[in-house]
Amino acid sequence: MNPIIQQVTQDIRQRSLALRQAYVSRMQAQAEQGSTRASLSCGNLAHAVAACNSEQKGQLLDFTRVNVAIISAYNDMLSAHQPYASYPQQIKEILIKLGHSGQVAGGVPAMCDGVTQGQEGMDLSLYSRDLIAQSTAIGLSHQGFDACLLLGVCDKIAPGQLMGALAFGHLPTAFVPSGPMPSGISNQEKVAMRQQHAAGELGDQALQDIECKAYHAPGTCTFYGTANTNQLVFEAMGLMLPGSAFVPTNSNLRNKLTDKLASHMVSIALGSGDYRPLYRIVDEKCLVNGLVALMASGGSTNHTLHMIAIARSAGIILNWDDFAKLASCVPQLTRMYPNGPADINAFEQAGAVPCLMRLLAQRKLIHMDASTIYGTVSDYLKQACLEDNRISWVPVLASKDPAVIAADDQQFSNSGGLQVLAGNLGRAVIKTSALEASQRVITASARVFDSQHDVAEAYQKGEFNQDVVVVVRYNGPSANGMPELHKLMPVLANLQNKGFKVALVTDGRLSGASGKIPSAIHLNPETAKGGILSKLRDGDIIHLDANQGILDCRLTAQQLQQRESQADSKPDQHVGTGRELFSPFRRLISSAETGATVLFDSF
Repeated sequence: MNPIIQQVTQDIRQRSLALRQAYVSRMQAQAEQGSTRASLSCGNLAHAVAACNSEQKGQLLDFTRVNVAIISAYNDMLSAHQPYASYPQQIKEILIKLGHSGQVAGGVPAMCDGVTQGQEGMDLSLYSRDLIAQSTAIGLSHQGFDACLLLGVCDKIAPGQLMGALAFGHLPTAFVPSGPMPSGISNQEKVAMRQQHAAGELGDQALQDIECKAYHAPGTCTFYGTANTNQLVFEAMGLMLPGSAFVPTNSNLRNKLTDKLASHMVSIALGSGDYRPLYRIVDEKCLVNGLVALMASGGSTNHTLHMIAIARSAGIILNWDDFAKLASCVPQLTRMYPNGPADINAFEQAGAVPCLMRLLAQRKLIHMDASTIYGTVSDYLKQACLEDNRISWVPVLASKDPAVIAADDQQFSNSGGLQVLAGNLGRAVIKTSALEASQRVITASARVFDSQHDVAEAYQKGEFNQDVVVVVRYNGPSANGMPELHKLMPVLANLQNKGFKVALVTDGRLSGASGKIPSAIHLNPETAKGGILSKLRDGDIIHLDANQGILDCRLTAQQLQQRESQADSKPDQHVGTGRELFSPFRRLISSAETGATVLFDSF
């Protein structure tokens, strides 16, 4: 095992000892109750089975039978979750054949950043993760279940479901993926059209036609953003069946994998002889395996928030320094858009997560003795396939496309795709996997804005005509929910294409699609809580060095101390589109560096 991986794992374990033990003790106490249905009163049980047919009632009232909770993020507006419409019935039918049962324990909200980017609803996106965690817990609180299946994929949804399920960590729990949509137009063409539109060279209707060709069918978006990062990381953590994350939507193999997982949950339920509760799966080794896969794949920066919040839900303390240390020893082993031209379907065809896991195992970068919901970590080095219409898993021998997943003796970069920056402005994260060497260091004067819309307006007025570090402040978790600032990307890319050196510094976020713009995001402390960004002025010199991990303003400590903060002069923007209902979140939410969550009193 790589010594840095070992040390990071040990550091996490040591700093989490007390918190983790308290969590494990709580889960063990819940497990010792046995089948919680047996402890319900006659009236409780009557309510729980009232809507069932006579066969299912008999199974539910027989406490030796397994009842699987289904927590679904289905809606038919969002492509990644539309396929889930038929999953509950499919899962129930498999369980019934085995003499067991399943119930939809609850639904969770599923909003899409792709729909809300640049809109008021985006201010609720990050908050929705914690609400989803709470909704998952409410669904499971009926205490009638012996295992749990999570139907969710996208940005805040799958992390939120996992956080909620960890409150019921005595239940064996797994994710049921839905798969990616077929490839449409290339991601490069889509981005080029957006840049032309931002420059006024392409009309609205032409852009609409392009966007609808890119996003055109059920399934996840095909670029490697947060949704697909969720799937890759959670498979690497052993939270779904091996090789299942990116099997195409509605394919025969996808349907067979769903059947297999439903039946598998019976075999790992309490009393089965192979009991695999979620609390035993999600430990420091599991989390480190997920972080290593995140780094090696150049995944979404949103996971510097989500993985910390997930870990805390399991009584484990992760921090950004863990990310930085892992990035120093984990090479980048995949190239998917925006880190390269390929999409997630090309990744699946090249060998997908099992191929990546094999490369990581070769380099001794993952814990092969981590616990998983199926088999062992060695099984996660195998790809699922159909033989005589039955699932089998076959070892992945090598990348089938070394341009997408590196060959055995190759890598695309010596260090992971995420980095931590620090300096007199605070601490931030940056996605480096898509940056050229010439883009990793910039020293330039600042242009300071309070909104991404103000940046776009300044661009339209022709105000950018030199190297620039665009600063967008008051976009942190407590300011406005930390919306993704994707409206900036076409603008800044156009400036970069003109030959200017360009960077972004913000307390907001960008997800997995920052592309070739060096972007210091999630800056902590955020502006609304006394961050130094509140003291910056146009013309201040900012130095960003992604190689050395530096983010500085070229002002002395005395100069910064003498400056007054510029309070956000805009009127209250947190009313309308339901935002007024989330004012407690804005007051209570923790920093980006501690997961941007309202669910825990402290870290």
